[in-house]
Amino acid sequence: MASYIDAWNQCDAEAVADHLTQNGTYCDIPLNQELTRKALVADPAALFAHEHYRYELVGEALSSETTIAFQYKVTPLDPTGSQGTGNPWFGAEFMTVNSKAAIRIADYYEISPDSVDPVRVSSSEQASTKYARSGLGNQQMEKYKSQLVALMHTEKMYLRSDLTLPKLAVLVNCSVNHLSQVLNAGFGMSFFDFMNSYRIEDAKRILGGEQTGSHAILDIPFAVGFNTNSAFYSAFKKSTGQTPAQYRRTRIKMAQPG
Repeated sequence: MASYIDAWNQCDAEAVADHLTQNGTYCDIPLNQELTRKALVADPAALFAHEHYRYELVGEALSSETTIAFQYKVTPLDPTGSQGTGNPWFGAEFMTVNSKAAIRIADYYEISPDSVDPVRVSSSEQASTKYARSGLGNQQMEKYKSQLVALMHTEKMYLRSDLTLPKLAVLVNCSVNHLSQVLNAGFGMSFFDFMNSYRIEDAKRILGGEQTGSHAILDIPFAVGFNTNSAFYSAFKKSTGQTPAQYRRTRIKMAQPG
């Protein structure tokens, strides 16, 4: 797994393709494209020649004797390959493997908002184009949406800091691609924004409660499902326009009589 991620970060198309068997297939699900091992060398090579990205594993990879599943994060970099230049996006890959290498790699991902001209392509047009061949009907979409809401409200799955897109798909009993479609087209959010929306609401409840001053702000991120304080602060500011401390002060002031 580490060598596969390293191959993408080293912009080494040959090394990427080396993870497939001679007759293996790389499937780009959003683009509905299948690449042979030979074609996989040429396709990333063209990408590497013009774009620079940093690839990171998100959470832990899930594996069995014949499959490996993992989630990843992609950050656009400047031409020197050292500084981030845009919003990251996320994806997940499922590998069918034998004892030597991958027989099939299925790549599911969300396109970076920075890569789409909003004047030419609206978000609804993006969604319909991206999922035109997914086979997920409206009735099934609503069923999955209800399951997701129940998992969040009743079982509070957002409190699990190790929850990933593939793991959530297992809980909903659907494919990763369908779950991505439900989140993107059904809720208008990415996986991380969806999870963080519940975590932020929980944090706001704690910060605005009757005993709001009794909770240390540094403890709140981990109590509501975040892995790091920085991720919590960034998501909180994005959602409320305030830092957690500013939000707490505002709530305390509003609660004071007169």
